[in-house]
Amino acid sequence: MSIDIHGVTKRFGNFVALDDVSVSLPSGELTALLGPSGGGKSTLLRIIAGLDQADEGTVAIEGVDATGLPAQKRNVGFVFQHYAVFKHMSVAKNVAFGLEIRKRPKAEVRRRVSELLDLVHLSQFADRYPSQLSGGQRQRMALARALAVEPSVLLLDEPFGALDAKVRKELRDWLRRLHDEVHVTTIFVTHDQEEALEVSDGIVVINEGRIEQIGSPDQLYDEPANPFVMGFLGETTRLGDLTLRPHDIDVSLTRAQPNAVQGTVTRVLRVGFEARLTVHTVPGADVQVVLTRTHAQGLGLAEGATVWLTPASGATMIPATGAPSSDDLVATA
Repeated sequence: MSIDIHGVTKRFGNFVALDDVSVSLPSGELTALLGPSGGGKSTLLRIIAGLDQADEGTVAIEGVDATGLPAQKRNVGFVFQHYAVFKHMSVAKNVAFGLEIRKRPKAEVRRRVSELLDLVHLSQFADRYPSQLSGGQRQRMALARALAVEPSVLLLDEPFGALDAKVRKELRDWLRRLHDEVHVTTIFVTHDQEEALEVSDGIVVINEGRIEQIGSPDQLYDEPANPFVMGFLGETTRLGDLTLRPHDIDVSLTRAQPNAVQGTVTRVLRVGFEARLTVHTVPGADVQVVLTRTHAQGLGLAEGATVWLTPASGATMIPATGAPSSDDLVATA
């Protein structure tokens, strides 16, 4: 394992940011630390980087105990949300900075900078200043600068959080392609579940300083360990005594199955290709249902329609109350 964290605890006064966290992160993979704000993910990233010190526990990087090493001796590249660029330096000089302070030969610096600017598609902007770049271009420059010193580990702290939705989408696609080219062990912090599911090889879900679950994107989405993980990785709703996802509910105009729950459509909201329904059931609860617009139109659904709801085949479901056991995750045939 490239990074091995064991028993890490970090306190800020009376606040416990990390509580006995242990996790091993595989070499060469892109791992997301996912969780709500204040959950401890950025603190864990800073401890891996050596920017903060744990009160208890150890950190090993590539088999070497790095717990007491300062940040500059850990061979870690770090990219912040707000770039932290040198405004008075050109793009090329920003990328070269880490190499120059390590007193690498000038020819090597020029070659490495040229390679990296080509890799991040910024060669034509080498002589520009950061203020002359877009937000997405500045973040690509920051990534190139972090990669310049050939780090063992690349750490990204919500790298796309300050960008608009369209640019974030473009950059996370680009990050996945970049990682596949350079194969450096990468850990990035995000609170955006779509970003984590789309980009990462593995996800570590952190909440209130503890790890809730570790696994691949498919494992976490299809086999959530508890209601928190299920809810954090996508919208959920309740149907009777089950928690499931709104798109995992079948809607019928007749009672096709004996376990179907009857209800009345009280709201139809069309958003792009989706139709989002609110159904007030006979037991007295509101259930959220998501269908394609084509499906909803085919059923002729409108406010006031009487419908019957059942879990879809293959739906992931968790009992709505209580902590689930391994047998509580249901995938209907």
